[in-house]
Amino acid sequence: MNLEEQIKIAASLRQPTEGSLPGQSELKPVHPPEVNKMEYDIPTCAGETKVWVFKPVNTAKQPLPVFVNLHGGGFILGSAEMDNHWCPVIADRAQCIVVNVEYQLAPENPFPAALHECYDVVKWLYEHPDELQIDPNTLAIGGHSAGGNLATAVCLLNIQKGNKLPIVYQVLDYPPLDLATDPERKPAFEEAIPAEMAKLFNALYVQEEDARNPLISPVFADRSSLAQMPPALVITAEKDSLAEEAKQYADMLQEAGVEVTYQQFKGVPHAFTHAGDLDIAEQAWHLMSDQLKKAFE
Repeated sequence: MNLEEQIKIAASLRQPTEGSLPGQSELKPVHPPEVNKMEYDIPTCAGETKVWVFKPVNTAKQPLPVFVNLHGGGFILGSAEMDNHWCPVIADRAQCIVVNVEYQLAPENPFPAALHECYDVVKWLYEHPDELQIDPNTLAIGGHSAGGNLATAVCLLNIQKGNKLPIVYQVLDYPPLDLATDPERKPAFEEAIPAEMAKLFNALYVQEEDARNPLISPVFADRSSLAQMPPALVITAEKDSLAEEAKQYADMLQEAGVEVTYQQFKGVPHAFTHAGDLDIAEQAWHLMSDQLKKAFE
């Protein structure tokens, strides 16, 4: 399959058919907090990367820690706007600035484009703290589905580059962390992303022969790298074919001496924080916020 064919497939998947896109944002917080919101362009390897910035209103703390949020969508779908309803919850509850990143999508921009772009966002925040009045020594990163993969890959890339960025916490929300294993061999659930679609997502993001690269499939990271990783929150959904590999990765981090909070939400599928039961979704978003607040303190 050449790039032109890949782009045509991706374009067809991006057509807004109701209920068809994993990670569609259908849910909104019951009581959205008041925050200051603005759009911003950050210089990266992609040129200018658009971000949405959320600042809590009810805070006396200055400067503020920062959480970099990465949306889901299988590396080829979605937008940062999917998370814009929930970023204010994190900003207010964790008392931090949230930077929600509109990263490049595959197949037009396959691995490692989005990874390097997201790393550059964190690097720019660290090097230009006065721009957004942030504490450059209190950075955290996290994401949902593919965004969770990118978030922990940014942490691994940071280690490869000498751990120059002080990332104090990572949030991995139902992430795909093993793109090397055939999705047909993963646990199957009626509610899960179909194996054929998961194969397609993987194929449009990365060449099969590269899939064991830890920056693509973090479950293949070595212990010495994992031991240098920041503390983590790992969230899985019981009826998600990706839950097993995320639990495996959480166990690997713990065995390497990293502090990990792991929680599986029962009876829910992939992308439950964006579609489905609002009460359960809010529990997950509150857990993310509360763990970040602890990390920042």
